[in-house]
Amino acid sequence: MTDADVVVVGAGAAGLAAAKRLIGQGLRVTVLEAMDRIGGRAWTTSTDFGVAFDIGCAWLHAADRNPFFPEAVAAGWTLRHHDMGLDHLWFGKRKAGAAEMAAEVRAAAELAACIERHRGASDRLSTLVEACHGLRASATFAGPMDYGADDDEISVTDFRSAAELDPNYLTKEGFGALIHRWGADVPVTLATPVRRIRWDGPGVEVVTDKGTIRAKAAIVTVSTGVLAFEEIAFTPDLPDGHLEAIFDLPMGLLTKIPLRIEGTRLGLQPFDDLLIERHARHDLYFLAFPFDLDLMVGFVGGDFAWEMEAAGRAAAVDFVTDRLVEVFGASARKAVTGGAMTNWSAERHVRGAYAAARPGKAHAREVLSRPVGERIWFAGEALAGGLKQTAGGARLSGEAVAGKVALWLSHQDDAA
Repeated sequence: MTDADVVVVGAGAAGLAAAKRLIGQGLRVTVLEAMDRIGGRAWTTSTDFGVAFDIGCAWLHAADRNPFFPEAVAAGWTLRHHDMGLDHLWFGKRKAGAAEMAAEVRAAAELAACIERHRGASDRLSTLVEACHGLRASATFAGPMDYGADDDEISVTDFRSAAELDPNYLTKEGFGALIHRWGADVPVTLATPVRRIRWDGPGVEVVTDKGTIRAKAAIVTVSTGVLAFEEIAFTPDLPDGHLEAIFDLPMGLLTKIPLRIEGTRLGLQPFDDLLIERHARHDLYFLAFPFDLDLMVGFVGGDFAWEMEAAGRAAAVDFVTDRLVEVFGASARKAVTGGAMTNWSAERHVRGAYAAARPGKAHAREVLSRPVGERIWFAGEALAGGLKQTAGGARLSGEAVAGKVALWLSHQDDAA
């Protein structure tokens, strides 16, 4: 393994974007990926259902600002705008009436207004949820289905700083497949976990099982979950502020439980949004029959998602199937001919869905974005500003950090 100007750790959207920009500026770049594929949390498969299914990110959020949207258009991908509005709501086994649906719309607006004007002592989102309107469907979307965390674990300041993500698009061919296509020209060394990054010399030494690479700088794009589990050691240790920031940006979790439904559409239309509100935050959201495929895609988030993934695929499929039977009748069970579950909590090289700042810790994103010793930079969805928690934001973060590193290297060359 040869020396480089920059080592990029991770070949997800951020790492690929950083490498592309650095290579485009004539720098020698080595990209190291622990998994046996590129894309990170962007991953499309056809293994379970014989059609493209996004195991990871699926929505092209903020399409008017998302750099992947023009890539999808140019590739001829099939795109569908999705407004994310609730079409159907159940409270347990009881379907909400028109008046209750209207009340949920008002509750969502009320919560958004509370969040926008809040400047109180508490930075815990649950405080506002309880003060504004109680635990209703809008709170489910604000917490588990949106941020991948329960509202008592979410910083109001961090939540408020997120950008508006509409327009949102889904793609039939798969967002993960699009990112894989876009990043296929980047030379990546796969199945090569980074064990240690030394920065006690003039540059960095990146230690892997295949050898050590010496470089002038490193861009680390792995998730905060990987960093918190200390999968990568640093010598010397990272500064205390960076270490605290990593732990103040824990990974949230959003779990998909898709079911193949054959012979019926359950009275639903393709792309309908359906929410079943249940006790103990065991809420379940469905995206119905996207692109008229025989799929009902269930989602659970926050603490319940961690519980579900611990229970395993069979338990998850049974749970989701039982909920369909409760609201659509016994015939729904016969229509279910297959099921699956995503399991990002068990993926050692990811350990969750995306980072969500703890209450009172929104500043952690800014701290982690600071370079360490002018040799180590961090990038990724956790550091993507308003587009945090999105693949488009991760790409923009990687590009921006690569630009800073290239500028710093040019100054070093000029000084030499």
